[in-house]
Amino acid sequence: MKACPAARIHADQWLQAAHWPEPGLQTSMIASTGLFAYRSTVSLFILILGRGGYGLVTGGMSAGGRTKPLVGEAITTIVSTCPGASMLFYRAALPLSRQTLSYVAGIIRRHRARSGSCWRKLNPGQQALLVLALLRKGETLTQLAVGFGVGTATAWRYVTEIVQLLAARSPKLGPALRAARQAGHAFVVIDGTLIAIDRVAKDRPSCSGRHRRHGMNLQVISSPAGDILWVSGPLPGSVHDLTAARIWGILREPAAAGLLTLTDKGYISAGQHVLTPYRGRGKPPSQKAASRAYARLRSPGERANAQLKSWHILRKLRCCPWKTGQLAKAIHVLQARETAG
Repeated sequence: MKACPAARIHADQWLQAAHWPEPGLQTSMIASTGLFAYRSTVSLFILILGRGGYGLVTGGMSAGGRTKPLVGEAITTIVSTCPGASMLFYRAALPLSRQTLSYVAGIIRRHRARSGSCWRKLNPGQQALLVLALLRKGETLTQLAVGFGVGTATAWRYVTEIVQLLAARSPKLGPALRAARQAGHAFVVIDGTLIAIDRVAKDRPSCSGRHRRHGMNLQVISSPAGDILWVSGPLPGSVHDLTAARIWGILREPAAAGLLTLTDKGYISAGQHVLTPYRGRGKPPSQKAASRAYARLRSPGERANAQLKSWHILRKLRCCPWKTGQLAKAIHVLQARETAG
């Protein structure tokens, strides 16, 4: 492939800025192409998009063609490249730790050993990186499939497989509450959240009148500090939070574990074992003071929903709405791994 001098200089400058070991080595492959670079905290890959194909450059390539992996097996070599389009540079970060990548790669490796899986296109580290990029950044499967040099259907199978394995590791309700009690927590916070979905107006059961959008209802139990303790399965967005809590049977379980339950006004009339703030206008000063003190206790617990939605895939689902719960449980496991260090 021939490259114009200007394009070669531009590519060399970019590779030096990206700390590539030998910029001149891959310049001829990058010049006169469209280039998309994805720089994350766990690896670096450069996707070369052309009019007739694509190329994938990963890790640090030495003069002898050897690679130096950044994290375990997450790095491969060059796939292919084609000339054609103008150059386009894009750099993005994946704000996750190496420990999380190693954790997911270990799950994949053990699963393949148990199932006797044959050779696959991506090794465990690469498959883990693909799944984390989808969950954390919300990239489409088509984009990720091209970036990792696999088909869209293969990427979908990889993601589905690992999400199921991660969701299976999510704690059950009873053990999660007992662990919270053993950790010294005096209360837990129950709160509902709506996960937006890409459904049309005719899907009335998934339409939330409160939020005026389509979505799926999730019930989340968190610690006083806002750490996620348990995530429910999905229900249509039209289901009220109190109804959803009753369906999942989470209103009396904390009391049975010796914990108080703090909720918002949506759970009023849930029972004496569930605490809610005073509602209505014209409250006496004593009730106002009590509501402010209550809000100071409960507000940190609402960080749990924000932690879930920091994984961009839950900001608006583009897949089957009934996978919401499985995705949320998988993210719960990953988020716990991140916060645990």
